[in-house]
Amino acid sequence: MHVGVGARSGATADEVLALVRAALAEAGGPGHARVRGLATLDARVAEPGIVAAAERLGVPVTGFPARELAGVAVPHPSRVPLAATGTASVAEAAALRAAGPGAVLLVPKRKSRRVTCAIAASVPFPPEKEGSGADEVTSVARLLPLTCGYIAGEPDSPHIPTPHTTADMDTHTDGPHTGSHTHDLRHHGDAEVRDEKLIDLAVNVRTDTPPDWLRERIAHSLTGLALYPDGRSARAAVAARHDLPPGRVLLTAGAAEAFVLLARALPVRRPVVVHPQFTEPEAALRDAGHEVGRVLLREEDGFRLDPAAVPEDADLVVIGNPTNPTSVLHPAEAIAALARPGRYLVVDEAFMDAVPGEREALAGRTDVPGLVVLRSLTKTWGLAGLRIGYVLAEPATVALLERAQPLWPVSTPALVAAEACMGRAALAEAEEAAHRIGTDRAHLLAGLAEFDEVRTVAAAEGPFVLVRIEGADVVRERLRLLGFAARRGDTFPGLDRHWLRLAVRDRVTTNRFLQALDQALLLGG
Repeated sequence: MHVGVGARSGATADEVLALVRAALAEAGGPGHARVRGLATLDARVAEPGIVAAAERLGVPVTGFPARELAGVAVPHPSRVPLAATGTASVAEAAALRAAGPGAVLLVPKRKSRRVTCAIAASVPFPPEKEGSGADEVTSVARLLPLTCGYIAGEPDSPHIPTPHTTADMDTHTDGPHTGSHTHDLRHHGDAEVRDEKLIDLAVNVRTDTPPDWLRERIAHSLTGLALYPDGRSARAAVAARHDLPPGRVLLTAGAAEAFVLLARALPVRRPVVVHPQFTEPEAALRDAGHEVGRVLLREEDGFRLDPAAVPEDADLVVIGNPTNPTSVLHPAEAIAALARPGRYLVVDEAFMDAVPGEREALAGRTDVPGLVVLRSLTKTWGLAGLRIGYVLAEPATVALLERAQPLWPVSTPALVAAEACMGRAALAEAEEAAHRIGTDRAHLLAGLAEFDEVRTVAAAEGPFVLVRIEGADVVRERLRLLGFAARRGDTFPGLDRHWLRLAVRDRVTTNRFLQALDQALLLGG
């Protein structure tokens, strides 16, 4: 690894070393042994603080002319060094120049009061195999260069939040009955891509959606915005799609609203959430004042449900199927076996329409006491920004939830979208998409199987896969530098920093990701 350093006059060796050591820790390196040298502007090569720091590290200092560094594209340019030296980032440019061909930044520019530093390494590109196509995993293509940005806190730099920052969200600490770790239950995949242009493997919304016909239906609905929303037609369409009476259907502003309604409206004392799973149900229950119990499914069991693990006294049980983030599809009868008199059984089926034939679905069942099924149109139809989902439950439960809703909770465009997505042609399109997702998922799993460092949950049935990599949190940051966003796993109860969730994408995108993953793992090796 090569460390690029920029230092103002008078910066001490201790200041330089403190920042370099912090950057090395961020890179996941074991220490100074992997540092090949410090690099800087030739006008700074004799700066006493830099020279003394290099001596203490036991590495040489290399100086590059300003004109040479000015020709190096850097991802985080700043106006101050550009005006002073002609180089938009001395640290990043020097690190990349010293690392040579194929260099990538392991750690972008980091800054203290008088010092900047960045870390780069050269990544070898293996030769392309003869006869391999552009869409094959074995092909190796150069990834796109990193986009430009700014380093926070420098003059004239805009404020850009850290991509995965959730400081404005509630972080719930586990209670005495649920373990000793803290999980950010309000962190979701959209935070991974909110502030940077990255290839998105963090959010599970199907790409190239909504389809044109659905966009047109939604756009046409805008002519009726002067009228209050009327959900009767959409409610009837959802009911007909599941062969249920309309009294068993409640339309909601996405599944997230449904979780809040359940937490606030249902008269429960002992709620239990089966984890790892989507964290919003537990967050909503805690926000409503409930003490939440957890059942943690284990990797050694394939994250499969053991109904006997759920406490008998639980009067509300929440489980996802297929489960986010494990992608495990539980047998419908295993979930139905959790039903008890006096218990609400909440099944989050937000991803069930991504399963061919929707096998193991409980939506539409009326023979399971206390059953509450949640569905979302967000994922398959690309309507995350419109907010539309629904609840299927006994009429008395629907009435409880409806009383907790505000007036007109679902907008007219969302109601029109819901009705449109219940049609025969739409259901056929969703089924075709589910089969295509299955093929693309198999391709992703096959590629991941080539890495000794990667362990997958092989029984994946959803539009995403869960993987375990030692030090996945560091790998995730390297992937970001290579242009890819993956969903961190440590915010899910039952998982830790060694887990990532990857959305299933088309073969070409998957192949590019696998190449980036190979580089990220090489950088750690």
